[in-house]
Amino acid sequence: MKKLYTLVTGASSGIGKEIAIQLSKKHNIILHGRQIDRLEKVKLLCDSSNDHLIWQQDLNSINEIESSLESFIMLNQINIEKYVHCAGFMKLSPLKLINVDLITQTFNTNVISSSLITKILTQKNNKNTLKSIVFISSNISNRGAKALSIYGASKGALDTLMRCLAIELAPNTRVNSVLPGAILTEMTQDIFSDEEVVKKIKETYPLGIGETNDIYQIVDFLLSENSKWITGQQITVDGGRSINITA
Repeated sequence: MKKLYTLVTGASSGIGKEIAIQLSKKHNIILHGRQIDRLEKVKLLCDSSNDHLIWQQDLNSINEIESSLESFIMLNQINIEKYVHCAGFMKLSPLKLINVDLITQTFNTNVISSSLITKILTQKNNKNTLKSIVFISSNISNRGAKALSIYGASKGALDTLMRCLAIELAPNTRVNSVLPGAILTEMTQDIFSDEEVVKKIKETYPLGIGETNDIYQIVDFLLSENSKWITGQQITVDGGRSINITA
């Protein structure tokens, strides 16, 4: 019988790193990322009682994703039962500075890659194995912000993809998304470097700024059988920011 694995994309940093390390305590993990040295360091932090693998692939290179993942699965003779898409690309850019390259990289990494990976994971040889998919979206998916139009659009697209796949892949596979609020990671450090922005965030988040572990906790739940009757849902984890209409 083939070993069962949980695939975590974007596992070399931020939310993906936290999720991969925590899940490694009870799952065999496939650590995905672009930089092998960073993935090797994360692997050393994973629980050694389970077997963990590394899949190195740039998700912006969308024409390579399907063949790369297929070859990886075949080479290692494994099945993937859970998939968490943490990989993401965000760059603050006002409308006047937007260009095709920015749009393409954002959508390739945040949306198109997740579609292609899901396609491979639901092919005949793995179709009945894949139980749960969790996309890491953003609370901006349902809101708006200056200089984040392309990033927000990509996360809105990701959540629409999630809802459609939840119907198409039922009842074998559950598909949900988690919408984090402000969390300090490598991807958001530029935002948090502005003291005025940090002050405003603290004022508008009733429960304060979040931690990567806050996202892991809900992802763990959605991957487990405790959520066996939940699919097609956006789960917002943002410390109350999205319901705060205080002026």
